[in-house]
Amino acid sequence: MKNPIPTAFAGLEHLATAVLLLDGESQVLYANPAAEILFAVSSHQMEGFSLAQVFPNAGILLTAVENALAANSPFREHEFPITTVRQNTLVVTCTATPVDFNPVRLVLEFQQMDQQLRIAREERMLIQQQANAELLRNLAHEIRNPLGGLRGAAQLLEHELPQASLREYTQVIIKEADRLQLLMDRLLVPHRAPKYEPTNIHEVLERVRSLLLAESPQGISIRRDYDTSLPDLIGDREKLIQAVLNIARNAVQAMEGKGELILRTRAERQVTLAKKRYRVAIKLQIIDNGPGIPPDIHDRIFYPLVSGRAEGSGLGLTLAQTFITQHHGMIECESRPGHTCFTILLPLESTAYTTKQVPL
Repeated sequence: MKNPIPTAFAGLEHLATAVLLLDGESQVLYANPAAEILFAVSSHQMEGFSLAQVFPNAGILLTAVENALAANSPFREHEFPITTVRQNTLVVTCTATPVDFNPVRLVLEFQQMDQQLRIAREERMLIQQQANAELLRNLAHEIRNPLGGLRGAAQLLEHELPQASLREYTQVIIKEADRLQLLMDRLLVPHRAPKYEPTNIHEVLERVRSLLLAESPQGISIRRDYDTSLPDLIGDREKLIQAVLNIARNAVQAMEGKGELILRTRAERQVTLAKKRYRVAIKLQIIDNGPGIPPDIHDRIFYPLVSGRAEGSGLGLTLAQTFITQHHGMIECESRPGHTCFTILLPLESTAYTTKQVPL
């Protein structure tokens, strides 16, 4: 650092709130450890750079800081987006306090709001998922027994019918009963306990990719964008494959024969999942450039029997969410015409993984 920081700010390194100290020219003098974690950039890298270099495209913040310095007046901006040098977009609430501790002129405090909103949304999803799972389990058990009786009666009737042409109708009953039986079996599959073992997420994705290539039309391209330095996670390989396949298959079907699917992996730091904080998690993204999810079902896509396709069962995303939740992870979705992104977060217990620093 070019100038020593006054002792009045010595306690900032112990705060959980991200704090930046600026001089009168909006240059960063100091970033505390919480800021390093939030912005994924070291204090050493930020020091001496202007706020505009640290936060590209943060016009609201830059204007507010300039006004605060000029008027020597504090401000507070609620829930606005900023883009970091790593191209991560965060929703934050920022408080600026002018001070007179040369060379420090402004103290910026950042609270990450999107994380709080995500945690609240995750809690609601977990409650809804538990209710859905209980409903489906009860429904499946109630239907299976009479369904077996219906199929058996149709088989007996088939043997009694004198004309072969009439047996066509009993075959319809038997086939539809079998289809419903298969559906009930799928509803009960998630309740098998996962078989946890070291699993490479890229082996999971390569298996999904090979399955999709075998069944997808020629006009669909599947691009890989992997962070191959990610360590193994502890998980059930088959359930992870099924979860990713359900999402990716929906994407391919939505593109109707032409488009691009991207399978991307990254590390995500300081993630809270199911009320537990993890130092690092795997962020897996499944991105397509199809028409997007219909707005009328966007908020219900993880509900059972909800589908945007007439021929869809509406169980693929429900099962995917169940499998990911069994791994203490979560699924998020953002969608608009031309861009749909499903993000899966899976916690890593290992703390050995570190990302390379990105120079400013």
